[in-house]
Amino acid sequence: MTPRRACHTSLAAALLCAPAVLAAEPPAPPAASAQATPPEPPPEAPRADAQPATTDVLVVGTKESKTGGSGLIIKSRQLERYEHDDPNQVLMSAPGVYVRQEDGYGLRPNIGMRGAASDRSKKVTLMEDGVLFAPAPYSAPAAYYFPLITRMTSVRVLKGPSAIPYGPHTVGGAIDLISAPIPDSARGMVDLAVGQYGYRKAHVRGGLSDDKWGALIEGVHVSSTGYKTIDFVGGDTGFSHNEWVGKLRRALPTVGDMTQELELKGTYSDEVSHETYLGLSDADFRADPSRRYAATQNDVMRWSRKALTLTHRATLSSGVELRTTLYRADYERSWNRVQGLRNGDLYSILRDPRSEFSQLVVSELRGDTATIGGDDSLLIGPNHRIFSASGVQFALRASPRTGPIQHRIEQGFRLHHDQIERIHTQEAFGLDGGSVNNLGSGVETTARNIAQSDALSAYFIDAMTWSRLTITAGARVESIRGRYSDALTGDETRISQRVLLPGAGAFYSLTDALGVFGGVHEGFTPAPPTDQTNVHPERSTNGEAGVRFAPRRFRAEIIGFWNAYRNLTSVCSFSSGCIKNGVDRQYDAGRARIRGVEVYLESELRAGRGWRVPGRLAYTYTDARFLSSFTSGDPTFGVVHEGDYLPYVPKQQLTASIGVERREAGLNVALTSVGKMREMAGQGPATPDLVTDRLLTIDASAYYDLGHGMSLYVNGRNLTNQRALVARRPLGARPNAPLMVQTGVKAHF
Repeated sequence: MTPRRACHTSLAAALLCAPAVLAAEPPAPPAASAQATPPEPPPEAPRADAQPATTDVLVVGTKESKTGGSGLIIKSRQLERYEHDDPNQVLMSAPGVYVRQEDGYGLRPNIGMRGAASDRSKKVTLMEDGVLFAPAPYSAPAAYYFPLITRMTSVRVLKGPSAIPYGPHTVGGAIDLISAPIPDSARGMVDLAVGQYGYRKAHVRGGLSDDKWGALIEGVHVSSTGYKTIDFVGGDTGFSHNEWVGKLRRALPTVGDMTQELELKGTYSDEVSHETYLGLSDADFRADPSRRYAATQNDVMRWSRKALTLTHRATLSSGVELRTTLYRADYERSWNRVQGLRNGDLYSILRDPRSEFSQLVVSELRGDTATIGGDDSLLIGPNHRIFSASGVQFALRASPRTGPIQHRIEQGFRLHHDQIERIHTQEAFGLDGGSVNNLGSGVETTARNIAQSDALSAYFIDAMTWSRLTITAGARVESIRGRYSDALTGDETRISQRVLLPGAGAFYSLTDALGVFGGVHEGFTPAPPTDQTNVHPERSTNGEAGVRFAPRRFRAEIIGFWNAYRNLTSVCSFSSGCIKNGVDRQYDAGRARIRGVEVYLESELRAGRGWRVPGRLAYTYTDARFLSSFTSGDPTFGVVHEGDYLPYVPKQQLTASIGVERREAGLNVALTSVGKMREMAGQGPATPDLVTDRLLTIDASAYYDLGHGMSLYVNGRNLTNQRALVARRPLGARPNAPLMVQTGVKAHF
């Protein structure tokens, strides 16, 4: 029987367990300010989706070019230029953000920011329209769900003091995906595309509104048959992902000088992906990186997600804005896959298969040798998990003035509940002639537990401007109660965490276009509820300082940042290579120091006769080291000595793009370069089997205006077809995606 989902008896918890509720984290700015377009876009902009006029407000009413903390809005024009479906490609265009690639499509991104661990994006606060979307952001923060980036109209990347309002994870920063708003008149869009490896995309959006009502419906289907080939059987190695979004808005009666509206948003998503955690040996990878072993022929992930948010917005004539959001999201997934060996470590075997036993195992994985059974039998089975997250959040904004000081104040709170129910089983299998056969040892249940969290968070932030100086000061409070119940052992543990997280930043305008800024804030990542009683949250002190030059249609920025960890933590997972008893346990890593430099350039230059020359450059240098010596159960840490580099943090990363555009046609070219990354902590020259390859890819995108609101576009990914070893986690060498060409037609009406 499935363990019952626990609901506490308190009034707050009863509300949180109701079937149609509740909300999340600091609400996104109102639709008028959360969306962002390029600085003063030219009226002839091609293929621009019809949207209400917007501004570049980033946080607490402060413009992106004047904020005291670092942040970036990836705008709709930039998203449309390359039509990326892979969120990794979009996010790497922001400095200070790096990813660990896994499947080549970005189905389950591994995002890190400023040295924070990238595994399943566990150390980054992820939101859509200001609402947390990780399946259980407190109880199990691994982001096994990520919305389709193609339906977003902008992406807000917040770091440093700018991330104070956005928790629970404030060490690295926050990412807020902004979906399409309800249009101010009847408008629609259709985007159809096909490409290599069975790629298909169908994206439709339509909406209308009047003085009282507004509605929008949107549907996206993206699929591929995959670029890998399974030994003996061939087979589908791709995915099919669907998302439907509906929004309904109703203007409510004016009360005194207060205008108000109510908006309901519903989302349904599902995916079937023939993905595996099993990679290749280095030798097999170098021979054919698109190969998959016969052992993975039955590996498949299936999931579905339903989400509902209800938002009330009220605005007073004085400029005071109030926003209340209730939400609930339910996510269920089952991933049947190769889990490991009966007695052996597949990661170590594939990394260095020189022993006689290792060579036998690799031969069996390929299907070349029949499995004897016993120690060399494969453990395969579904990891079934059920998630829920619900809450209510409130934010108030005001812009009072005290003498010569203009304030922009935001305060808010969130009451949140989330839960994960794990049911993991496995059976012993062997291979014979390329077929995977059940060895008849019976079903083993390896995990059957429930973890849940109740959290109350609150924040206050005030951006105070006097003449050329803006000082932004604030604080965040998190109070979290977690509970873990294990049905196999009968154990039950509870944890409680309470923290105060202050921060402040300042921006000083030397001229109208040039300014300097800096700030310090307290970083925090909560410890999830597990079977451990002595877990501690991750804590750090983070600082930054920089110079920003932002004249018309141009922005240049250079920032130095540093994070001083008092307790760096990791939560072990299958995706990081953990097996058996280490899964979902937290490991403390003590003190660490991360420092680096970020450079960002952005331009929308005009060249006359309707031509534009858009350009982007994002460069990040990171030095991330442990300041403590210890031995960890997390295999990515292992035996650590003081001064060792953190794993999966590239020392240097660069993305750059340039294009020529006008209404009739345009061409953009982008380059991405990611340095080698250690796969385990260490220092000095790394052996080849413990480091990834340097990655250098070139993408291009071109469009042609067909008239009548229609355009034709062609995208090329990885034009040089570089095949790099981008990770050996979870279990063996994995490649980036090969050369892919896609063509599509987009129509706005």
